[in-house]
Amino acid sequence: MPVERDHFFQLMASFASGVTVVTCKDAEGMRRGFTASAFTSLSLEPRLCLVSVDNRSESLPVMRETGVFVVNILSDTQEHVSRTFASKAPDRFAEIPHRDGPATGAPIIDGALAHVECRVHEMLAGGDHTIVVGAIQDGAANEGAPLLYFRGQYRELA
Repeated sequence: MPVERDHFFQLMASFASGVTVVTCKDAEGMRRGFTASAFTSLSLEPRLCLVSVDNRSESLPVMRETGVFVVNILSDTQEHVSRTFASKAPDRFAEIPHRDGPATGAPIIDGALAHVECRVHEMLAGGDHTIVVGAIQDGAANEGAPLLYFRGQYRELA
């Protein structure tokens, strides 16, 4: 018998994770993005990562259409960025400095701890989410500390 919903949340919240914002841009130039903690490296050869995307996300059809996205790994100074992209704000990019990625054209958030530009390698069904596997095209890492999420709260390294 599967665990109850509340117990599932309690179990999953016990795993500390980094916080990312996944961004993309449609053919007309409309930018989309969402906060995600379900992100990880997948393969060294070929260089792959994956992110889990809610099937109701407005970004998922754009990722399917354009085949590109960026995972922006947030720094400990970017809790406001995470909260903005987790909201239903009509233009989440309005107050967030960003630029287009050189490899994909998808938005890169300024000040992120790192960013990973990807081409969609594969999309797999995962219940109420889609697992998007990205072939890493480019990226950069900056100095700083990560923004963490643990048991329903943002955290920082001690």
